[in-house]
Amino acid sequence: MSATWSEEYVGGSPEAERTAFDELASEIMGVQAKNQRAASAHGVPHGIDRAFHAKPTLAVPDAELRFLDLPADLRAGFAQPGAAYPAAVRFSNAAGNGQPDFAPDLRGVALRITVSPEEQHDLLMTNYPVSHARDARQFVAFASATAGGSVSQALGLVRLAFRCGPLETVRMLRNVLAGRRRKVASVATETYWSRGAIRWGEGLAVRYLLRPARGVPTAPSPSEHDPEYLSREAAARLAAGDVRLELCVQRFRDPRSTPIEDTSIAWKDEISPPEPVAVLTISRGDVNTAEARVQAGLVDALAFNPWNTTEEFRPLGNLNRARKAAYDASAAHRLGERWRTETPLRNRVALAGARSALSVLNRRLEWHRLPLRLSLLNLTAVRDVLRRRNLFDTELREAPPRARPVPALLLEEDRVSRTYDGTANDLSAPQMGAVGATFGRNLRPDPRPDQVDEPNPIVVSRELLVRREFLPARSLNLLAAAWIQFQVHDWVNHARHPLGHRDVTVPLPPGMDGWVNVPGGAPEPRMRIAGDISLGDDDSGDERFFSNSASHWWDGSEVYGGDAAHAFTLRDGARLRLTSEGYLPQDVKGMEMTGFNESWWLGLSGIHTLFAREHNVVCDELRAHYRGWSDDRVYQTARLIVSALIAKIHTVEWTPAILGTRAIDVGLKSNWSGPPAGDWITRLGLWLMDEHATVGIPATKPDHHGVPYALTEDFVTVYRMHPLLPDDYCFLDHRTGESLGRRGFLEIQGALADDELRALGLANLLYSCGRANPGAIALHNYPVSLTAMERDGERIDLSVVDLVRTRRRGVPRYNDFRAGLHKPRIKRWEDLTADPQSVQQLREIYRSIDDVDTMVGLFAETPPPGFGFSDTAFRIFILMASRRLQSDRFLTVDFRPEIYSPFGMDWIANNGMTSVILRHCPELTALLPRDRSAFAPWRPVGRPGTVAPARSNAAESVGGAIR
Repeated sequence: MSATWSEEYVGGSPEAERTAFDELASEIMGVQAKNQRAASAHGVPHGIDRAFHAKPTLAVPDAELRFLDLPADLRAGFAQPGAAYPAAVRFSNAAGNGQPDFAPDLRGVALRITVSPEEQHDLLMTNYPVSHARDARQFVAFASATAGGSVSQALGLVRLAFRCGPLETVRMLRNVLAGRRRKVASVATETYWSRGAIRWGEGLAVRYLLRPARGVPTAPSPSEHDPEYLSREAAARLAAGDVRLELCVQRFRDPRSTPIEDTSIAWKDEISPPEPVAVLTISRGDVNTAEARVQAGLVDALAFNPWNTTEEFRPLGNLNRARKAAYDASAAHRLGERWRTETPLRNRVALAGARSALSVLNRRLEWHRLPLRLSLLNLTAVRDVLRRRNLFDTELREAPPRARPVPALLLEEDRVSRTYDGTANDLSAPQMGAVGATFGRNLRPDPRPDQVDEPNPIVVSRELLVRREFLPARSLNLLAAAWIQFQVHDWVNHARHPLGHRDVTVPLPPGMDGWVNVPGGAPEPRMRIAGDISLGDDDSGDERFFSNSASHWWDGSEVYGGDAAHAFTLRDGARLRLTSEGYLPQDVKGMEMTGFNESWWLGLSGIHTLFAREHNVVCDELRAHYRGWSDDRVYQTARLIVSALIAKIHTVEWTPAILGTRAIDVGLKSNWSGPPAGDWITRLGLWLMDEHATVGIPATKPDHHGVPYALTEDFVTVYRMHPLLPDDYCFLDHRTGESLGRRGFLEIQGALADDELRALGLANLLYSCGRANPGAIALHNYPVSLTAMERDGERIDLSVVDLVRTRRRGVPRYNDFRAGLHKPRIKRWEDLTADPQSVQQLREIYRSIDDVDTMVGLFAETPPPGFGFSDTAFRIFILMASRRLQSDRFLTVDFRPEIYSPFGMDWIANNGMTSVILRHCPELTALLPRDRSAFAPWRPVGRPGTVAPARSNAAESVGGAIR
């Protein structure tokens, strides 16, 4: 009967330990970066290599592992008497660089045993019986301390003594030096031990070792001069005959003599004798042929991980549990699938000083009241704080680690083009940001289940939100409203239950007549709202985490669709399907066929049509430049180009238009292309504070800032900008300025939008939007049209829906929202809004300032001069706007001519919203602003009196002009 073994988790739980392991994995990537710098110090560039065991001495793909006649308690899974399996074998030196074979070092061996296409087992061993480190923390700390050049190592050892203690530092150094002193004559004559234990079957825990089989020929004395002598000796040995090694196991006896968690204690032979279980045979052959070298290169490129196994053979102990995350990170870093951004010391020091100084200054002067360069410095410091303190991962992560098959190879086409569902953007974590990934958080959820219906959201809507009279945002045109909806449909989409299943109910306040929840249905004493599909929600209604039905990436899914099947229906070869007149085709419901057509209206239809046409022009240009390209390559490249152009327009045109200040204009353009070429003061300041901002985000590498990328529920909240939509619209002839009629919003939405666009024409629509203002994002300016609209078989009041969803998603109420974003709490109602009537209404509706809804507070807050929304909402924006670019592989490391084509890079660089509009509607050339973005008001045409006054019946005023 075997002894009982157990595992202990650092921090007291698998979840706490996993968080620590993520930090260690990042530190391992830092070890690789140090080694790269040291290897490149003499002017010969080196890439990122393995953190350990970088140099192979022998790699073969076709060895065989055959099990012996096992005792009954060792027969488990693939370990059966006489069973034989192919194995890839890689012998290596232990250092993280390619030092000569004669340099003092440990040696290692890695095996990948293939049982079937779905089952493999990776075994990793080193030629010293114990680890120098007791656990993963010590292992990584020692690796970090001893990586890099001699100066880095000296400083690292000092830090190690502070981190692990002087006695432990000395013990680890002695252990490593003892292992390195041994002269190794041949990789075939060494014994290799596992680092830590593994489970074997149902109840056993073992360590394993690989030792030379009996009768193995001795090797010549180790060379003192040949840097490749181990490889040459192995080649000569295999040329003469087979190489055989014996796989043995040592059984767990008790926690003291054979510990699971402490890998620095040897399992001594006299306590747990090695038991042979299998023989590894490397067959005789010539490893120097061209084919053998190719195969060796493939083996050398493998990412070995002890967690590539089954649960019956899963690794045990702290060090082994850490290896899953650490080895995955190291392999991804080496293969160019994950990156670690190093922050220069000067940036860390300067930012720390700036944060301290500006926190004092901001008590008297807010950032937007400072001179330009101080404003930019202030924003850089704020963003740094937000990155460190306001990114929370909500995805359910694996804890404790679980065994797995060897991860499947990525499709080659996914490396050079976007997938439709957002998978494989981060090649090391293919599901990151994909369709179905959870919305993250910028603030900890605060669900308040006892207050989720208080105050009544219908009362809040009617008293504080619904439009009394139209309040225009005069610095913008209506294209800005259509544009942000166009973007949000690409970014976020919460899946909903069908109405009638898990509805959210809101009782009608006293005095309000019944509400018709279903078109044509009977009035009811409550509003019923289709509930969000949450993750892990229960009957208590505690819903905190939700997945995104769109991908989180900036990938143009609103144009191209979020899955391959949908995308295929929109294509005609490489081009997008359009009618002969250049409009989107209709589906059987009369809706335009595009990537996303929910919440559809005329302005949105115009933007979609414009960019569908843009895609087709890009396709035609790519065809002309690259005549041998297939339809699919043309389509996928055009999709990349148009998606990046959309991201650029949003970054450098729409955002500076709605946040109309010089600081935002400079900051956002620096995000895309770096600071202005001649502005050496700004460039110097960024070099001192944020080196990566000196070149623009597309010239950098992906950086998730320590938290897997996802858009957040807080981000969704601040982009609730429905007040931008007017209730009434006047359409104009772009040639004469004469009125073509008027419409109410409900007359130009849903299936009605397409007929209206075709009758009006794209040029007239764009001109009409260019001349009209959107609404201001403020209290008492929520469109009346959206308070009783039909959508997906339900009748909804969108203002109430916005309030209800924000509360039920656990977004903190306004004052907590402010405080969580490091702004002072509001203490007086008068500090929230300058409007006395709104102050009185807020007092009457809410019990306290701390109960004010997030959306209400954001609408009530007086924005900085030039801003279209509040400074509190801007805090989320300044964090997430950069993050959407910085995390995206196709907008950073793969934003390059090899992926986009040289033509594509030029197209993105030389185009913007104005050129897109004029390419498809050249007749508008004289009407767009000369020195401002296309989202600013356009030049008027005509004379006073040519626009007909409004009539009481909007439908009659249009007459047949549009239809």
